[in-house]
Amino acid sequence: MARAALAWSMSTAPPKYGGKGESSRVVILGGTGRVGGSTAVALSKLCPSLQLIIAGRNRFGRNLLYFVELLSNVILINAAVKSSDAQMYVLGFMPRVFMFSREKGAAVVSKLGKNARFVEIDIENTSMLETTLEEAELVVHAAGPFQQAEKCTVLEVAISTKTAYLDVCDDTDYAQRTKSFHSKALAAGIPAVTTGGIYPGVSNVMAAELVRSVKSEDAGEPERLREVSWATDLAQIESAQLIYAFRFFYYTAGSGGAGPTILATSFLLLGENVIAYNKGEMIKMKPYSGALNIDFGKGIGKRDVYLLNLPEVRSAYDILGVPTVSARFGTSPFFWNWGMQAIVNFVPVETLRDRSKVQQLVQIFDPMVRAIDGIAGERVSMRVDLELPDGRSRIALFSHKKLSVSVGYSIAAFALAILEGSTQNGVWFPEEPEGIAIDARKLLLERASQGTLNFVMNKAPWMIETDPKEIGLGIYV
Repeated sequence: MARAALAWSMSTAPPKYGGKGESSRVVILGGTGRVGGSTAVALSKLCPSLQLIIAGRNRFGRNLLYFVELLSNVILINAAVKSSDAQMYVLGFMPRVFMFSREKGAAVVSKLGKNARFVEIDIENTSMLETTLEEAELVVHAAGPFQQAEKCTVLEVAISTKTAYLDVCDDTDYAQRTKSFHSKALAAGIPAVTTGGIYPGVSNVMAAELVRSVKSEDAGEPERLREVSWATDLAQIESAQLIYAFRFFYYTAGSGGAGPTILATSFLLLGENVIAYNKGEMIKMKPYSGALNIDFGKGIGKRDVYLLNLPEVRSAYDILGVPTVSARFGTSPFFWNWGMQAIVNFVPVETLRDRSKVQQLVQIFDPMVRAIDGIAGERVSMRVDLELPDGRSRIALFSHKKLSVSVGYSIAAFALAILEGSTQNGVWFPEEPEGIAIDARKLLLERASQGTLNFVMNKAPWMIETDPKEIGLGIYV
C-alpha cells in the first residue's frame, strides 16, 4: 500500500501571499503585545502590500491603578510626605504613563514600514471597534487572555460590520461560544475562524491532515472529513473502524518569550477542570496531572507534559470523529512544572478563575519568568499522535527555536488563508474543511512552519524519536 506521507522541505523561501486583495486592510487587536506584534511582522514579510492597522488596548483603567499604587508607595515609604505633595509627584508621571501605549504602538509600526499605522482601542468599547473594523477586510483578535471572558464582543462587531474574523483563542468555553454565532456570520456573509493560532490552530490542521492521510492510505483515495454525531454507542464507534485516539503534546521553554498574557492564560487554565474523552465518554480530570514523558525529537528531546483543558480536544472529538482525545503541556526548567502543580494544589480555584486576581499573580511572577526566560530560551514543540485500532501509530511534529516568531507565522498563515478565500462563511474551527479548505492546508502549513527545527507529517514514532527501540531485524517501535 502506497504511503501518503506528507513532508515539506524547509529550505524553500516563505511562500508569498498571492491571492485577491493583496492590499487588504487587516486590523490586529493586541497588536502591541508579543503575539499580535509577531503576527504583524510575519504578515508584513509574507505580504508586504497588506495595510496593517495595529490596535493596542486603551490602558486608562490599568494606568489609573498604577497611579494609585504609586501614590500608596510614596506615602508608605515616607510618612512625612503630605498627601497633596504625593499627588503632585504622581501627576508628574501621568503624561509619560499615558503615552506608553502610543509609544509601544509606534515602536511596532516602525518595524513594519509605510503600510502600517497604530490606533488605540478598547476591545470592550463597541463604538471604537465598529469605527476601526468598518475600514478593514479582516480582524485578527490577539488580545487575550480569552479564559473567563463572558462575551464575544469582537466577533459580534465583526459580524455587524461584515468584517472577516480570526481569533487566537485557547479557551474551550470561549471557542464554543464563538460557534454559537455561526448562523449570524453565515447570514452576514463573513468567514470566521476560531482557535487559529499555533496551538490550538496549526496543531488542529496537523491533526486533520493526519486523519485524511491515514484514511487515504486505507481507502486508496482522498476522503473528505465528515462530521460525526456522537449519539451512538461504543459498539457503533468500534464497528465504524474510526481512528482510535488523538493525543496532543505541547512543550514550551519558559514562557516562550510570549509575554505576560501567556502567563495569565496558564494560570487561568489551572483553574479549569480538564475535559478529555475516552472511548467516546467525556471524563473530567485535575489540571496539570497525568504526567507523561514524551520524546519531541531532535532539538527538543524528552520532556514531561501534563494534562490541560484545551479546545482542540473538544473540536477533534466533535469534528474528526475520534473517540479518545487528550492534550498535555509541559515547560522548562523543570521547577516551573513543579510550580504549576503547586498552584493547582494550594491556590484557591476561585482565585484562578478570577481574571483580576490572576493579573495580580502575573505581576508577582512575571519578573521571575522573564529572568529565567533569558536562560531557558523559548523553544516550542507540538507532537500530535494518532493511534489506530490495529495498533499502528502515526505522528506529526513541529518544533521551532523561537515561539515568539513561530506563533506570528502561524497566525499569519491563517489570516492569509482567509483573505485568499479558503474559508467559507460562518464560524469554523481550523480542522473543519469549511474553516480551512483541504487543498489550502499544505500552503498554510508551509507558511506556518518557516524556520522550524523539525517539521514532519504522517511518520511512525520511531522515525523522529531520539531513542527509538529496536525489537529485532531492523524493526523499530
